[in-house]
Amino acid sequence: MSTLQMKRSLTAVAVAAAFAGGAIVADHYGAASAAHAAIPVASPSAATAATTAPVAALPDFADMVAKHGPAVVEVSTQKLAHRTRQQVPDLDGLPPWFRQFAIPDMPDQHQGPMRGLGSGFVVDPNGIILTNAHVVDGADEVTVKFTNQHEYTAKVLGVDKATDIAVLKIDAKDLPTVTIGDSSKARVGEWVVAIGAPFGLENTVTSGIISAKSRSLPGDSIVPFIQTDAAVNPGNSGGPLFDLQGRVIGINSQIYSRSGGFMGVSFSIPIDVALKVSNQLETTGHVSRGKLGVVIQDVNQGLADSFGLPQPEGALVSSVEKGGPAAQAGIEPGDVILKLNGQTVGRSTELPVEIAEQSPGATVNLEVWRSHSSRNLSVKLGAMEDKRTAANTNMHEGAGGKLGLAVRPLTPQEKSQANTQQGVLVEKAAGPAAQAGLQPGDVVLAANGAPITSVEDLRNAVEKSKGHIALLVQRGDSRIFVPVRVGG
Repeated sequence: MSTLQMKRSLTAVAVAAAFAGGAIVADHYGAASAAHAAIPVASPSAATAATTAPVAALPDFADMVAKHGPAVVEVSTQKLAHRTRQQVPDLDGLPPWFRQFAIPDMPDQHQGPMRGLGSGFVVDPNGIILTNAHVVDGADEVTVKFTNQHEYTAKVLGVDKATDIAVLKIDAKDLPTVTIGDSSKARVGEWVVAIGAPFGLENTVTSGIISAKSRSLPGDSIVPFIQTDAAVNPGNSGGPLFDLQGRVIGINSQIYSRSGGFMGVSFSIPIDVALKVSNQLETTGHVSRGKLGVVIQDVNQGLADSFGLPQPEGALVSSVEKGGPAAQAGIEPGDVILKLNGQTVGRSTELPVEIAEQSPGATVNLEVWRSHSSRNLSVKLGAMEDKRTAANTNMHEGAGGKLGLAVRPLTPQEKSQANTQQGVLVEKAAGPAAQAGLQPGDVVLAANGAPITSVEDLRNAVEKSKGHIALLVQRGDSRIFVPVRVGG
């Protein structure tokens, strides 16, 4: 046998030994030699079986992105330049009681326009889009851009800062839409895909897995967030979180970061929570939530031992609102709420979420642990007063006009203070409304003689106006009609 043949023979044996599990080392000539004296030679069938062993394939997102990506939009916002103090027309011809609405002459202090970027997705082919509240918060102009480069001016139908949900409307039909999934059925460890416009890079696709569910973030959040490790950065806010079947299970909302950039921890609002909020915003312009009227905390092992609980679970009541629903039902500080309507309360963070989803006036059954025994109490829920719910009546009409008001419904306490059962509260005034003298804190009672009882009433009145609208406004104890020009 020649030297070349011998080397080929040794190489063949070495390869066979590798398939059979033998340890192989290479000599300095490049030929392989066995590390053991005896080398078992694998049969051809064994070698073939080894090379054709199934290998777990990574998921391919291409088809899903191609199908659903067109329904994901870039949302750009702009806060228009305004004056902190503005000059007003000559007031000599106006009644004295109107002048309290005027802003005195002072040097103009202009602030340049501020722009922002976010994401969103179409849920209705007739132009309904979901995004985050913080994406459009305070915006004077909102523009939606599709992957085909078509752009639309959007109306903000409503925002809910408690859940960070906003609903937009554009004048378009037959739009591509996403498929809605069931976030309650999503499992930790499943693959997910985020699509959005990080840093303005439209239709950027990132992937990861669900890291955890029902995360409660610091503050008074009532959202059981989905935690993922899909890359989410500034501009992704408001974009959809898909499962592998192309169904939206969440809205990307927040990240945990020490640098301002992505660090492997992002949070999405479950789509079932988002839809409940968006449906109310579309129909009424605000969100109604149940209220229990307690301050609660987690039960750790030490507290469980002190209260005689079999295990650390439930929500410990640390204080009770005087005269609130819980107080009226007999709930006391030191009680541990174990169940709500028969469902176990594992951690205290679960209770506010469930209570908020109930309607004001609904009766709920609580299982409460007190004095080393359990008892059942019925509670008629009150209404959560959430001043963070607002609707923006910026009306970008076909002619380019708008009113320039951000308003919200009055709370019962505010109605009592204003001695009225109607009206909406002005949270921000810009454009024509500000020029007419309206300012935050004013109460709009009527428009063109028709009473205003909701945000929707005011929106409809603005849409029906023909260039001008007369608003009956209350400021303090005074009421006055203020004409506002609705135009570009």
